[in-house]
Amino acid sequence: MDGNLPEPFVLLADNGYDADSIRDDMRSRYIQPVIPRRKSRKKRVGVDRHLYRLRKLVERCFNKLKNARRVATRYDKTSESFLGFIDTASMRLWLRHLST
Repeated sequence: MDGNLPEPFVLLADNGYDADSIRDDMRSRYIQPVIPRRKSRKKRVGVDRHLYRLRKLVERCFNKLKNARRVATRYDKTSESFLGFIDTASMRLWLRHLST
């Protein structure tokens, strides 16, 4: 990631990322891992359910953005034009939200 981004405090991930190595790496960087445990895990791990629910909001936003075929297939050659279309698609979603 770019060096000008703020350091994250929390990692929100699904149970596919439930590994001790990922959890240890995040804790060594002072990042709280919020990852539910897999059914096969023997060691119990607590999860902040309030924070984990926020993950669904982000996933829904990405799902709505991917309804635009251009975003889902990434036709744009440069990252600037791709980000521009992401901005356009986000504005379209926002305007649709305001009209309802």
